[in-house]
Amino acid sequence: MRMNRDQIVSEVQRPHAGNLLLAHPHLLDPNFRRTVILLSAHTDREGSVGVIVNRAMGQTLGEYDPELARSKLASVPLFVGGPVATDQLILVAWKWSLEEGTFKLYFGIDGEKAQSICEKDPAFQLLGFLGHAGWTEGQLNAELDQGSWVLSGCLPALKDEPSEIDWHDLLCQERPELRLLADAPDDPSLN
Repeated sequence: MRMNRDQIVSEVQRPHAGNLLLAHPHLLDPNFRRTVILLSAHTDREGSVGVIVNRAMGQTLGEYDPELARSKLASVPLFVGGPVATDQLILVAWKWSLEEGTFKLYFGIDGEKAQSICEKDPAFQLLGFLGHAGWTEGQLNAELDQGSWVLSGCLPALKDEPSEIDWHDLLCQERPELRLLADAPDDPSLN
């Protein structure tokens, strides 16, 4: 049986841990406008959790927290993870292996575990996030059904430096028909 892309997307593309959520160009909520979110957990009964991976804060953990300035974590880049619990630091380590076709993710790990992972395998990227994004039971599915998010499996994008993860490029790769909307200026009067 042969399926077209729309059938494949509708049948396969339900959220799960490891997916990327790309904000639809019409999503104007300032917390999520033009964001790329890595889902770390999703169940229909318990909800979803993820972090925004394309909002670098322009500082490291050592610059953010003087107590970490002399630790091995001092150079870890820091990101705005989302609007929930913005005073909470979440450490995340990931590694994309194109050869193996695998994505390994450690989410919410402590400092010792983070250091151990990176010492054993320097290919892991270690990042710090302040806060996270969260959805209650059924909320993310409803937002997907409303078209607020574009679900993507573009995990190879995470092999790049996190500060280089580009919402526009990922969105246009996943849904080329949205390019015109994605190219629209924030203020149309400036067009």
